[in-house]
Amino acid sequence: MTTFDGKKTQMTIVVYAFDSMPMFHLSVPLLVFSEVGHLCLASDWDTQVWSLDGGPVRTAEGVVLDDLHGPDSAGEADVLVFPSWPANLPGVDGALTTIIRQAHERGALIVGLCLGVFPVAASGIADGRSVVTHWGAVDELARSYPKVQVQSDALYLDHGDLLTSAGTASGLDACLHLVRERLGSRAATMVARQLVIAPHREGDQAQYIHRPLRSEAVPGPVNEVIDWVLENLDQPMTVDMLAERAHMSPRNFTRVFAQITGTTPGSWLNQNRLDHARTLLETTTDSIADIARACGFASPVTFRQNFTAAFSTTPTSYRRRFRVGETRVSATTR
Repeated sequence: MTTFDGKKTQMTIVVYAFDSMPMFHLSVPLLVFSEVGHLCLASDWDTQVWSLDGGPVRTAEGVVLDDLHGPDSAGEADVLVFPSWPANLPGVDGALTTIIRQAHERGALIVGLCLGVFPVAASGIADGRSVVTHWGAVDELARSYPKVQVQSDALYLDHGDLLTSAGTASGLDACLHLVRERLGSRAATMVARQLVIAPHREGDQAQYIHRPLRSEAVPGPVNEVIDWVLENLDQPMTVDMLAERAHMSPRNFTRVFAQITGTTPGSWLNQNRLDHARTLLETTTDSIADIARACGFASPVTFRQNFTAAFSTTPTSYRRRFRVGETRVSATTR
């Protein structure tokens, strides 16, 4: 089976459930990955829920989930997701850690969302590597698994074979990140729009964020500037220029901007320029130089350097991987 852009993407995702699990945590990966199918972005993504013995589980809300898969499904899956873990952080069953290790050894992606990083860490596959969890459990994770490098201030961390996230909201970010990595930014944006969430937050963004990136218009001078920036990403911009447009001092503009977006004007602008570049790489035949200009980079060299630093791949390689197999529109004629 193939996606809308002609790439083969067959993938089986299994989500672990346990007694006393909050339904909201379980819903996070199911919500994101089910939208992939609902939007016909990849008809061969199969998402299953399993328990350690294959039996039913009773959620924290008292709802009994029946007809679950057993551990055999984890033995064949491409992605194992652990959306949470009991709040009292009990020890991890040896059978579960064995399943995680074996899946990792055969090349499956292991995902630990929020407290779900605890069974992942117990398996040993995160030893010597950086992981993230909910800020309230950071100290306990570090104490329980001293070989793991706990990074307390990130939303999510992706090592390619191991993906971990902080709280529930960043679990949505991490799952959306997985969609973006497998199907491209266009698919991730479509899913985000359907779920009415921000299409992209960088994984190393701090957990303490007041609001996600802009998704709808809100009155106010800084928000008006943000709207203008998103329509004029090809233009040169500095903090002083943006502050002047908002009729504010640079210092006050930067402070209010951080309250709205959770990051600095420079970081936000660079992220949005790179996101726009990914869309153009996927959906146009424009040259790298034209895309660099359309996204406001001073030169193709600067564009390549920023793109590679952000995504660990070159613009050309990204285009080859995520090229959309449909009629393309030139960015320079929009």
